[in-house]
Amino acid sequence: MPVCSRSSAWVLATFSKSLFALSLGKAALSRPGSPLLAPAAGQASTRGSMTATGMSQRMVWVDLEMTGLDVEKDQIIEMACLITDSNLNILAEGPNVIIKQPDELLEGMSEWCKEHHGKVTEYEFLSFVRQHTPPGQCPLAGNSVHADKRFLDKYMPQFMYHLHYRIIDVSTIKELSRRWFPEEYKMVPHKKATHRALEDIRESIKELQYYRANIFKASEKNCTIVENGEKKNQKTQMS
Repeated sequence: MPVCSRSSAWVLATFSKSLFALSLGKAALSRPGSPLLAPAAGQASTRGSMTATGMSQRMVWVDLEMTGLDVEKDQIIEMACLITDSNLNILAEGPNVIIKQPDELLEGMSEWCKEHHGKVTEYEFLSFVRQHTPPGQCPLAGNSVHADKRFLDKYMPQFMYHLHYRIIDVSTIKELSRRWFPEEYKMVPHKKATHRALEDIRESIKELQYYRANIFKASEKNCTIVENGEKKNQKTQMS
């Protein structure tokens, strides 16, 4: 066993304890009906059932930092998660985890630890979203989150199974705003580009708050409805 620094040894011991706790049901990540996949207290047992209308409108914000964009060879370095309501108020702050460990630390792990390295992370994030969202109801949200989704689909499938299949991608709204509302787009808050997962999520939420306040305006106006290629005006009170 390679000689580890004192800090690496402490991290290894802490991580091993987490793995041991998971080993009590280590097949849980892939076995239907396991404790990991079973509904949390207060949740219905059927996917798609609702306990509260407000909870179904929540958004699960995720940001990953990866070594690259190739899901076949690149790795997740860091992951963070936040929950907001439909008005983009932050309701809960989840784990913010550095996933990729130093090579000397990985070399010091047993083969079983290496195999399950990352599954502990999935369990931690899955436990968090199950506490705050009903199964199958809330979409994944973020900036260019389609790229994050590819990695999550591969490396954290049970986490993704809990979420709705749709996504809320702030980058799509950004590109549409740049084309349709260029003046408003000029005032979009600038990002700090820290490349830290939690800070990136907060900036994405702030950006979407700006679009909501300045572009998705709710007021009484004439709505243009297109039916069979013909435009019809309809006065509507939007709320």
